[in-house]
Amino acid sequence: MEVNCEGCAGCCLDWKPLLEETEGGTARRARGSFGDGEADRRVPLDDDPNFVPLTREEVRTFLERGQAAALTPRFWHAREENEGVEIDGYRVAAVAGRPAFFVGLRKPPKPVAPVGRSEPSWLPTCVFLDPTTLQCRIHDTELYPDECSAYPTHNLALEHETECERVEAAAGGERLLDRDVEHEPESLLLGVQAIGEKLFCHPDPDALEGLIRRCANGDLTAADRAECLAVAAASSPGTLATSDHHYEWGRERALAAMVDGDEPARNDDSSWVGPAIREWHRRRTAADGAVPSADIAAAIETARGAPETPGWDALE
Repeated sequence: MEVNCEGCAGCCLDWKPLLEETEGGTARRARGSFGDGEADRRVPLDDDPNFVPLTREEVRTFLERGQAAALTPRFWHAREENEGVEIDGYRVAAVAGRPAFFVGLRKPPKPVAPVGRSEPSWLPTCVFLDPTTLQCRIHDTELYPDECSAYPTHNLALEHETECERVEAAAGGERLLDRDVEHEPESLLLGVQAIGEKLFCHPDPDALEGLIRRCANGDLTAADRAECLAVAAASSPGTLATSDHHYEWGRERALAAMVDGDEPARNDDSSWVGPAIREWHRRRTAADGAVPSADIAAAIETARGAPETPGWDALE
C-alpha cells in the first residue's frame, strides 16, 4: 500500500464543509474512515466523520503523559430499542445494559487548507495536526495511535471506501497510489474482541446523566471526559470487568491534566494541548467569519510546547 499525503490531511479533519461550499450545500460525504466495526455502523451522538478509536493501552499512555485534554468519548444512538439504555432522553447503544463508547482525538477548529486548496478555512481538525504543514505532531512517537498508522489499510481490508478515494473524487489528484493489502491487519478489532480493548462499556448508566446530553450538544466538560477516560483505562480486554484501582488512577490523572475550560491544572504544566484547544475556539469565535493564516499555529501551539513537524522537503 502507498499513499500520497502531502497537502491532503483528509483523514485528519472534517473537510465536509468544503464540499457543501463548492456544491451548493447538497454534497454528501460517506462516513467510515476509521473504526468501521459493528459499533460504527450505528449513528454517533457527535458529528465527527473521521473519529480515531484508541485502545485501552493508548488511553493509558495519553493519561501517563499528561495529554488527557486531547481525548474525548464517542457514544452512539441505539439501532434497536432493546440494545440500548435511556439516558437524558437518548436511547444510547449498550452492551449488556452498559453504555458503549470509543475514546478518540478531539478536533478543535483550525485554519487549514486541505486537499490541495490554496486558501485556509476554519475546519474541525485533529488536535495534533499542524495547520501549517498538514503533518501530524506525534507521528512516529509513542502517542501515535495504531489506528492512524494502519489507515487506510483497515478500510481496504474491509473493502470500504478510503478517505484517499473520497479526496480524489472530490478534488482530483492521486492519493491512494497502491491499494494492495497482502494480509488482514492484526490490529483490526471487530465484534467481541473489541470489548474492553477498543469498545468500552460504562458500568453505571446513572453516572452518565447529563454527560450524554452534553456529548450530543458538543458541550462535554473536563469532568465528563475524565469519567470516560477512567472507565477506558480500567477496562479489561475481552470482558465487561473494570478495575477500581485503574479507574481511580485514570480519573485522577485526567483531572490533574485538565480542568473545565481545558486550562492546565496548576500541578501539571506538561501539556500544551488543553490551552491550545481553548485558544483555537476563542480565535474562531472572535474571527467573525474571517480566516487567519495557518501560521498563527506557531503562537497557539508551538509556542506552548507542541512538537514541530519536519515539513515535506525533509521526507523526500
